[in-house]
Amino acid sequence: MGFVLVSGAQFPKINNETEYADADPGGGGGFCVLTSEHALPVLRLNDVPPGGAESTVAIDEPGEYAVVFSNCQDGVEVTMDVRTEMYNVVRGGPDDDGTTVRDYLPVGLQPLPAIYAGVSAVYAAFLACWVWRCVRQRATAERIHAVMGALLLFKALKTACAAEDAWFVERTGDPHGWDVAFYVFGFFKGVLLFTVIVLIGTGWSFLKPYLQERDKSVLMIVIPLQVIENLVLVVIGETGPTGRDWIVWNQVFLLVDVICCCAIFFPIIWSIRSLREASKTDGKAALNLKKLTLFKRFYIVVVGYLYFTRIIVSAFLAVLNYKYKWGVNVAVEAASFAFYLFVFYNFQPVERNPYLYIGEVEEVAASGELEMDNGSF
Repeated sequence: MGFVLVSGAQFPKINNETEYADADPGGGGGFCVLTSEHALPVLRLNDVPPGGAESTVAIDEPGEYAVVFSNCQDGVEVTMDVRTEMYNVVRGGPDDDGTTVRDYLPVGLQPLPAIYAGVSAVYAAFLACWVWRCVRQRATAERIHAVMGALLLFKALKTACAAEDAWFVERTGDPHGWDVAFYVFGFFKGVLLFTVIVLIGTGWSFLKPYLQERDKSVLMIVIPLQVIENLVLVVIGETGPTGRDWIVWNQVFLLVDVICCCAIFFPIIWSIRSLREASKTDGKAALNLKKLTLFKRFYIVVVGYLYFTRIIVSAFLAVLNYKYKWGVNVAVEAASFAFYLFVFYNFQPVERNPYLYIGEVEEVAASGELEMDNGSF
């Protein structure tokens, strides 16, 4: 039994060794990764005295490495406490005085503090513009606009905490409590995001000032599921793949995430259906086709946003070089900002919004001759 260090490029070679090994020198009756020439030995348990031991390994070849514990003795279990400290040595120091400093962030994540700080500043400016817009158009502002503003606030706070978290980890290896703030603000952001999508999808404040029973039922499903999802995210983020039942927690997260994503589609579909039926039966309501167009676009954008951030990004991460892992974070934040911009622009408080307002002239025209759009969605 023992620990080895394996780079991502060496994993296929080690797998090939398991097929062609003639015997296991450790007595396990097969290949043991501890004897592989493609793995860098760290520590064997038979070399550890009763009081414990320390081992330091320096890596000369750049790459993405994994610390692997190998147990080549069938039927033998072991319990231990292990503390690892992994960092990159940066020569020159912050003042370029020739000293060396430790950088605890992986190479592919080192730009994260600056990226998240920039994103937080963008959302803070976004929030200021939104508040200014709501104040100027307070006559047309609805309750949903206040909820949308709260969403921007928690999004800005979450990314600010993410920047501080990454900054402290980069320099000390410890987030100093910023991870707790990140999870707290991330929790409120996640709940508010899905709540805003559901409220807009039901037409609350835009089409009707109340929620029907089925709309409330969706909220009562989505909000508790979002609470569960954010709690699972904390478990996944803090335990890591070595934690007990980590795979189970990942499966729970995916299941809850899929249920939440599916649940928020129903209010949008209901609004589209009700607008289409109203446009067929009432001459004045025929102008709701404009609103119907918006809700169709909203539905497509929500589907695209969730599909990209849940599926495409994961596939992108799997093939991306370790040096550019930060690109995934940039892609997610760019997609999120584009989604927020679309939603906030189309549902902003503005007089005579072509999607949310029906003027007197239009009502007269609607009661007269108006061709109906019988196309299907």
